[in-house]
Amino acid sequence: MILVRRLLGDVLRQQRLSQGRTLRDVSAEARVSLGYISEIERGQKEASSECLGAICSALDLPLSVVMSEVSGELAREEAALARLTSLPTPALSNVRADVTNVAA
Repeated sequence: MILVRRLLGDVLRQQRLSQGRTLRDVSAEARVSLGYISEIERGQKEASSECLGAICSALDLPLSVVMSEVSGELAREEAALARLTSLPTPALSNVRADVTNVAA
């Protein structure tokens, strides 16, 4: 199962690191506890819209940009999952024939 909170956390961490910012710096500017931001980045907590807005503001990023990146990541993971689930599987009759041949 794809967790949106994990994707959101990955995007926020990537943006923060690309700016060379620390959790402490973003925490102070957003007025959100460092531990809570860390949990959001690790996909362990779901941020409220207010909290997410504060973090985005601290990162000087529009929320729409962050959500667009999350949407792109979600689409990539869904496509990868679809490819995995659509792999051909052997027909049951072929498996039985293979087992019979091995047993003989």
